Amino acid sequence: MDASRRSYDEQAARWNGPAGHAWVDLQGVLNQMFGPIEELLVDAVSAEHAASVLDVGCGTGSITRAVARRVGHCVGVDISGPMIEEARARAEQEGVPASFVQADAQEYAFEPAAFDAVVSRFGVMFFSDPVRAFANLRSTVKDGAGLRCVVWRGPEENPFMTTAERAAAPFLPELPARRPDQPGQFAFADPERVHRILAESGWAGIDIEPVDVLCTLPEKDLVTYFTRLGPLGTVLPEADERTRAEIVEVVRPAFDPFVEGTEVRYTAACWMVSARAGTAKLS
Repeated sequence: MDASRRSYDEQAARWNGPAGHAWVDLQGVLNQMFGPIEELLVDAVSAEHAASVLDVGCGTGSITRAVARRVGHCVGVDISGPMIEEARARAEQEGVPASFVQADAQEYAFEPAAFDAVVSRFGVMFFSDPVRAFANLRSTVKDGAGLRCVVWRGPEENPFMTTAERAAAPFLPELPARRPDQPGQFAFADPERVHRILAESGWAGIDIEPVDVLCTLPEKDLVTYFTRLGPLGTVLPEADERTRAEIVEVVRPAFDPFVEGTEVRYTAACWMVSARAGTAKLS
C-alpha cells in the first residue's frame, strides 16, 4: 500500500469513527468557538458575488449553511459520514439552499466549472496529496473563481491547541506525534509550502495573510472538549477509568491560563489563504 492510500485510509477511519461522532456531538461548542472565523469567511466569499460555492471539509455544515444563506447555494463536501448526515439534517431543518456530498475532495469527480468560489475553514490540511487535491478543486471552478481558506499557523503560535497533549504526555507515551509534513492540523503552517502547493495546482494571485482571532468556549465544556477531540480523543476511549481520571486531573489545570471565569478564551493564530483560479487548466 502506498503512502497516499495509507494516509487516506487513516483519515477515513478517523473521521468516520470516534472523531467524526465527537464533532457531531460537540458541534454547538465548536460552532460557537469558531464563530468569528465563520464570519470572516462568509464575508470574504460574499464579496466574490458568487452564485454557487463549494465548502471543502465542511464537517457538520455550519459554514455551508451560512454561505448558502448569503449567496444562494453552497455545496459541502467531507469525508465523514456522521458529519455529512448531521449537516444534511440541519440544512433541511433550517430550510437553507445547501447540499452535501460525502467524498474525498482530493479524488471526487466534481462537475467541471460548476462553482464560482471555494471556501474552507480548517478543512484542507488533511489531504494526502495536496497538489492533486487543489488541482481537483481547480477543475470544478470557473476561470478566475476565488479561493478562501482559513488554516492554522504553527503549534508554537497556538499553545492552546497543544496544551492537552503536552500535559498528558507522561501518562500517554503512545500519543501520535504531530509532523508538519504530514496531513493534520498544522500541515499548512508553512506559508511558502502553501504558496507552492497552490501555484503547482493551477491557482494564481496567491495571498497568505496572518489572522489572529479570539475564540471562546464555556468552561463547563472544557473537559469534554479536550477528552474527545484532538490527540487525546484518539487514545482516551481505550483507557481504563482510573487512567482517564488521572489524566483529566493533570490536564485540566494546564488550561488555567486560558480560563476567565465561566469562559475559556484563546487566540487562534491562522492564515487567511486567498487565490484565484488560473486561466490555464491542468490536464
